[in-house]
This record gives sequence, structure tokens and C-alpha cells, in this order.
Amino acid sequence: MATGTLTIDLDALVQNWRSLAALSESETGAVVKADGYGLGAAKVARALARAGARRFFVAVAEEGAGLREALGPGPEINVMSGHMAGDTDMIGDLALTPMINNVDQLLRHVEALPGHAFGIQLDTGMNRLGMEPAEWAAIRDIALAQAPTLVMSHLACADEPSHEMNRAQLAQFAEITGDIDAPRSLAATGGILLGPDYHFDVTRPGIGLYGGLPFDLATPVVRLELPVIQVRDLEPGETVGYGNSWEAADPTRVATVSGGYADGLLRALSHTGSLWHGDTPCPILGRVSMDLIGVDVTHLSETPVALDILGPNQKVDALATDAGTIGYEILTSLGARYTRRYTGG
Repeated sequence: MATGTLTIDLDALVQNWRSLAALSESETGAVVKADGYGLGAAKVARALARAGARRFFVAVAEEGAGLREALGPGPEINVMSGHMAGDTDMIGDLALTPMINNVDQLLRHVEALPGHAFGIQLDTGMNRLGMEPAEWAAIRDIALAQAPTLVMSHLACADEPSHEMNRAQLAQFAEITGDIDAPRSLAATGGILLGPDYHFDVTRPGIGLYGGLPFDLATPVVRLELPVIQVRDLEPGETVGYGNSWEAADPTRVATVSGGYADGLLRALSHTGSLWHGDTPCPILGRVSMDLIGVDVTHLSETPVALDILGPNQKVDALATDAGTIGYEILTSLGARYTRRYTGG
């Protein structure tokens, strides 16, 4: 095992989708952008489609093209960047559904692909993507006459249930879409957990599918095991890694594992993160480098052949906290050098 082994439990992923789907009576789609949050969009989406998901969300048309190849005809693939210049052939040939974000995109779409499916994205205060209320009011009748497949917006603060922004966005979305016949969607994972007022006709979980917060009941989906390349015994005063940034105060046994920031294991984990041997944490010593990490294994009763950096004892958000970031970044940063192993699904 020259590289780490990234094990992705598709049964756990499907269970998370079903658990989130059970929280509402709405249709439940799935967000699989960024290559399925780093876990492989094709494998993830096929497992979810077998479980019953029929509506998927990606960031850009190129992601949609890869997903269509994986899923074949049938499932709806919504492109959240909308109909960008140069996307027309992909959207038309591969039956992608752009989520239109402004008047220019709407004109481009109806002129280039008349009668082709599209959705609408509205901005309700996040100021990121979507039509602002005044723009929507000016063209809503024209847009609705074309029968959009979905009208959606995105919550900015859904991971903070008490944040006043949630109610403000809900009120605005309800006000500007209350009299339309098209299906509506406001809730991703955090919005689902806010309750039925936010569910509307379609929910679209993302991070919760992959075992991340704010879905704290999620089943862990990933395990990342890093092989031990070498173990050495240090005397007091000896140092580990670049910059001599960690110095042994006592006799210390150090395992060097294969993995580093080139594999998405962030340099910010230096001196603060841990790997695990079974149920025992093993602190990182010194700096995380490009390909290697030093780990304290002095307290272990055996010499390890591998250590886990993600798994049942250290979920993605715990590792993210040690790195001063969020679970999304940990997952989407996972590198290409790992041996990927899929189970279940």
C-alpha cells in the first residue's frame, strides 16, 4: 500500500439520503457538484439513482456532461451556473437543465434552445447567484410562460438555525413565488433541518449525504487510511520535520505516514491534528509536508502498519475543526493519489 486508501461507503451515503428524505414530504434530490463533494460523482449519483433520486444538482455544465454519461437518460440534471456562453451544445445535446440566473441567460436559452427545459434561480439576500426581486418581477410572466421545471433560491445561514436571515429569506421567497405553479425549492441540508416551512416541493441535500454537518445524525461515509512508511525512535532534543518545529522532550517513537497537503491533508493540521490507531489518537508531530506526516506512536503497544485520519473515531468535521476549516473543504480537497475503494451501493 504505497498510497492511502480512501474507502467510500455508498450504503451509508444512501442511508443519509433516505434519512433526510424522510424528514419532509417533498421530492428529495441530491447535490453532487465538485465530483460528488470529492467522493466521485459518477459512483455517488448512480447509488442515489438506484435508491430513488431523480433530480440532481451540479455547479457547471461540464459537471453535468459527466453526470449524464454516468446516469444515462432520464434523471434531471440541474446546472446551477445556468446557461453560460458556450454551454448551448452541451445543454441541448445532453438534456441538461440550466438554472437561469439573469435576463441575459434567459434570452440566450430561449433563443438558442426554444422549448428546452430550464429552471429559475432567485436571489433572496445571499447576493451570489439568481435574479434579484426587481429583475424577477420584470420578467416573471415571460419566464413562467415557458414552464420552468423548478424555481429555487439558496439559504445563506441555514447551518445556524436561530439566524434571522433564515426567516427573512423564507418570507421573501414565499412572497415572490407564492402564486406560481412551478415546483419550488429552498432547502439544502441545513434548510431541511429547519423544518417543513422551508421544504416546499423539492429539497436538495448536499453535505449531509456525505456525512457532514449540520446533519449531526449522518452516518459516516468516508474512511481514509494512511500507510506507515517508517518508524524511528527519537532521543530528547531531536526534532521532526521542516523547520525543526517539533522537538522531543522525552524518548519518542515517530511513525512517518504517506500523505500530505498534496493529498488534501491541509498544512494547517501541523501540530494540532491527530491520526488514529483503532480507538487511540496519535498526535501529528511537526509540520504536515507535501507527501509525509510525522505521528507520535510512542503510546501504542504495537508498531502500526497504517493509521486512520478519517473514520468512525474522527469524522470529517472533527478533522476540519483541527484544521480551522469546514468539512466541505476537507472532502473536496481529497487528492487523486489515494486508492479509492467503494463498498455497498
